[in-house]
Amino acid sequence: MRIRRTLAAASLAAIALTGAAVAPAQANAAAVLTQGSASGPAIAVGDNLVANLVSGTAATFTDGAGSTNGVSCASSSFAATVTSNPAAPGSATEQLNTQSFDQCTSSVMGVMSVQSVTATSLPYTNTVVSGGGSNNVSLNGTSAGPVGITVVLNTLLGQISCVYQSPNGITGNTSNSGSTIGFSNQPANLVSGPGLCFSTGYFSATYGPVTDSSAAGNPVLYVN
Repeated sequence: MRIRRTLAAASLAAIALTGAAVAPAQANAAAVLTQGSASGPAIAVGDNLVANLVSGTAATFTDGAGSTNGVSCASSSFAATVTSNPAAPGSATEQLNTQSFDQCTSSVMGVMSVQSVTATSLPYTNTVVSGGGSNNVSLNGTSAGPVGITVVLNTLLGQISCVYQSPNGITGNTSNSGSTIGFSNQPANLVSGPGLCFSTGYFSATYGPVTDSSAAGNPVLYVN
């Protein structure tokens, strides 16, 4: 009888030790968004992610995929708030609160200068899926309206406004090399504007490094 009790106690102890070993591994599972590396701390819900254009690049809005005819902005930035960040693999979400475009010029015939380029109907919802590569980012509108951009141009015939929208959102990709988020030739339809406006505009921009401005030292974003 004493032997059976001893074996039972030993079995229970082994189960307890096994459970203790598993629990920390589950608790420390990497989040979709982490600071600095795959094993870095999870980026907290409520933290702010910010970025400017990758140095030496521009945000462009052109008349065709790969075209150089359109508007080019040498300065652009965004700020987003993390709204969910589960364990990887999974999908994290952010709220894109601001996106600015400055130092913009135009190569369109008849356009003298660019008055402004404005992201409309903010905020947007941004979903980031585990891993990198093509289309692991999805930017969509909210009840405020669809993803959109308004370009105001000074032309030989006066000022005009070209209003574009992407009702189905746009897609992009992240890269842990440089902690970037990029969009390439994402289409938007003209919903208001004269004939000088493109019927479809194509948006391209790469931002990075993306950093967590709410954390000490502004660590870079890593997507697991």
